[in-house]
Amino acid sequence: MASLPLPDHDALTSVASGYGLGLSADEVAEYAPAVEGLLGSWHVVEELYAAEAPEVPQRAWTRPDRADNPYNAWYVQTSITESSTGPLAGRTVAVKDNTAVAGVPMTNGSATLEGFVPSTDATIVRRLLDAGATITGKAVCEDLCFSGASITANTGDVENPWDPSRTAGGSSSGSAALVAGGRVDMATGGDQGGSIRIPAANSGLVGHKPTWGLVPYTGAFPIEFTIDHVGPITRTVGDAALMLSVIAGRDGHDPRQPADLRPEDYLGALEQGARGLRVGVLREGFGLPESETEVDDTVRAATRTLAEAGLDVREVSVPWHLHGPKIWDVIATEGATAQMIETFGYGLNWKGRYDPELMDHYGRRWNDDPTAFSRTVKFVLLAGRHALDSTHGRHYAMAQNLAPKLAAAYDDALADVDVLVMPTLPQRATVRPDRDGPVLDTLGRALEMLANTAPFDVTGHPACSVPAGLADGLPVGMMIVGRQFDDATVLRVAHAFEQAVGGFPAPASTPAAMA
Repeated sequence: MASLPLPDHDALTSVASGYGLGLSADEVAEYAPAVEGLLGSWHVVEELYAAEAPEVPQRAWTRPDRADNPYNAWYVQTSITESSTGPLAGRTVAVKDNTAVAGVPMTNGSATLEGFVPSTDATIVRRLLDAGATITGKAVCEDLCFSGASITANTGDVENPWDPSRTAGGSSSGSAALVAGGRVDMATGGDQGGSIRIPAANSGLVGHKPTWGLVPYTGAFPIEFTIDHVGPITRTVGDAALMLSVIAGRDGHDPRQPADLRPEDYLGALEQGARGLRVGVLREGFGLPESETEVDDTVRAATRTLAEAGLDVREVSVPWHLHGPKIWDVIATEGATAQMIETFGYGLNWKGRYDPELMDHYGRRWNDDPTAFSRTVKFVLLAGRHALDSTHGRHYAMAQNLAPKLAAAYDDALADVDVLVMPTLPQRATVRPDRDGPVLDTLGRALEMLANTAPFDVTGHPACSVPAGLADGLPVGMMIVGRQFDDATVLRVAHAFEQAVGGFPAPASTPAAMA
């Protein structure tokens, strides 16, 4: 980590000019001794921190070549086991490459983080290892996680095990491909606009976005504090519930988490069944301009299966659901510009565990070469910086003030039903575009599927995608949304559906399908 250099006259003049302070050369010189004196505290803090900083553990890892990398889904491979007992003993887990595994390279899918090796495990990684899991590698994710399709990672596109020409979904693209392809038992994902649920839907998996704050985000690369989530991607609802039981709960380092948080035994909750629970089929989640009829029909059929399984299924309406994506647009765009880019991922002004080495490494890398940003990140910066420069955060503030009204609209519906159900995505996995093709093709493919997923990142409600069925051989996801911190009921409904259909299908060529 680089030490803070003391500014010379030219450096201070540049700062004064950048802010338009109107200081003459003599006035800058007058300020210089005071500035140098103040910055002495930075050196003391660095010395104090260095005395407390952990050493990077030595953990073996390899970077597979393309021939040994199915679906182009591994960033690096490892074999880390620290306990032979626990609920995950003997189970293999891929960790999304936005989440720290100490001693193992982490890029967050981006050239702007290349060469970074974290010194500390993310909280969820530590909990997985303590529970007996074997971490078998880092799964490729989209560049800075800003894409819902598997088309922007600096290591190349991730292929969908159901059809290699199609997107596996994003941003947790490699996580989904490795689970769907039978290469690992389960994987971690992150979700700011749908990035657990999108790849789960595209790849025929269970993807559970927990209630905001239920699972500590500590050690995962943030995008925007108010929409950051991490959670499980698995083949079965039981595995998602088991993994959630392991990783949920306060860690004392993440202020997203409420002080009175009490996680449940989510796997045990499945034993309660779901007969009699009330399911609200959300009218506004169907028939969107981008919706495929095959998707809507498959999810409607899945809701009839829930009714046949003894659940009380009825249609409900939440008109504000259609406003949700626009509110998300403003929060995610201005918020990510300010936090993910301009304040180096972690942002400022919150109490919790930061990663100063990551912030410095990433900040230096992207400032050295901003052209390394992906098309999606450049798009966010063009819009976000213009908005911030023009209205100085006014629209971000408006959107955050509207978020409680959006949440209340869902809560009002959830006062009459136990869960809401809708298509996870309006369409099935789409064909991956040419990386060198038109910019609008990339942007459209990366962001075309967010209408139903993104609103629940704004509100924080738990939302789980399960395979509703196949349409012309491609998976369709059904999303089940519940009350805040009632993840157990969401998983109970998901499990009831899984039991009613006799389990979820796998791609024909995978080890999971052939077993």
